Amino acid sequence: MSPFTVPDFSEFQALIHTPTSTDVEAVLARDKLHINDLATLLSPAASEMLPALAARSAVITGQRFGHTIQLYAPVYVSSFCANKCVYCGFSAENKIERRVLTLDEVEVEMNILADQGFNHILLVSGEAPAKVGVDYLAELARRTRARFAAITIEVQPLSTEEYRTLFEAGITGVAVYQETYDRGVYDAVHLSGNKADYDYRLKVPARVAEAGMREVGIGFLMGLADWRSEGFALGLHLQWLRKHFWRTNLTVSFPRMRPAEGAFDPPQPTGEKELTQLLLALRIFDHDVGLVLSTREEKRYRNGMIGLGPTRYSAGSCTAPGGYANPDLAGEQFSVGDHRDLQTVCDSIRKRGHDPVCKDWDATFQKGL
Repeated sequence: MSPFTVPDFSEFQALIHTPTSTDVEAVLARDKLHINDLATLLSPAASEMLPALAARSAVITGQRFGHTIQLYAPVYVSSFCANKCVYCGFSAENKIERRVLTLDEVEVEMNILADQGFNHILLVSGEAPAKVGVDYLAELARRTRARFAAITIEVQPLSTEEYRTLFEAGITGVAVYQETYDRGVYDAVHLSGNKADYDYRLKVPARVAEAGMREVGIGFLMGLADWRSEGFALGLHLQWLRKHFWRTNLTVSFPRMRPAEGAFDPPQPTGEKELTQLLLALRIFDHDVGLVLSTREEKRYRNGMIGLGPTRYSAGSCTAPGGYANPDLAGEQFSVGDHRDLQTVCDSIRKRGHDPVCKDWDATFQKGL
């Protein structure tokens, strides 16, 4: 199996910028799409036809996912990081209050969320293996797996064998974002640390799937490079993963730049309109991919997107390690846009005719449990 590679962005500019409204209408009328059709849906012409994209996306979402939206919450376990990334609040060069939680402290955080009704947890840390390594994560999974339907991690890249160890311990999925598929921009914003290796990071989702993980989440950080080109590159990546790892559940997240320590100014700022077009285009292109809309976005926007494409929402999020037990703690990775708790988000989902789901599968199906 040849590894996934990203073409130079210049190679698909014509695909993205030449389609007309007639081309967009033709794509919307088709059920099965080619990768070039994704370029059409990301085009400037399609940006003038968002109501039509939304209508098509809503139909597909209803057919594939019904009226359900899954809820999850992140748990930040450490703010230490060995990388210097100019956009990140956890960057090694930022002077912030850093902490790593003990296993007991993480359990307290997770129990708080379990008591609120969460059954899907995302464990997040800066990339500092000496602080949060495989042994730490495996032991945490063994201690908590019986209380949750799914435990996903967003930590430093690991080897296939290490992912397999974590899967057997009770971790069910991995989220790993390329941050930007533009190699030149990638080199400019990742100054040092293991994350500076573009190709190594690009291979991570394949290693996760090879290890047998139930789910792999990918995405890029909106604001670093041209979002249309990024979206097309992500579609190529999604298509490649779908072909080679068809048994693995795939999700896409849409992290848009938020204020953070370091006051990084995004070179390619993107708004809600651009985010909407990207999300709708991916749903129409891949009917089965899970689309995640986090609390980075404001409640008004998240409420408005219910039923149009997203299938997973976070709620009540805190991005500082230990922040659920101690809400006044400093050291968040970025500022949250939607501060509503789980119940309030669930109420908003129900008011729009949809069903919030806090558990969508049973952990007894996890291999090795």
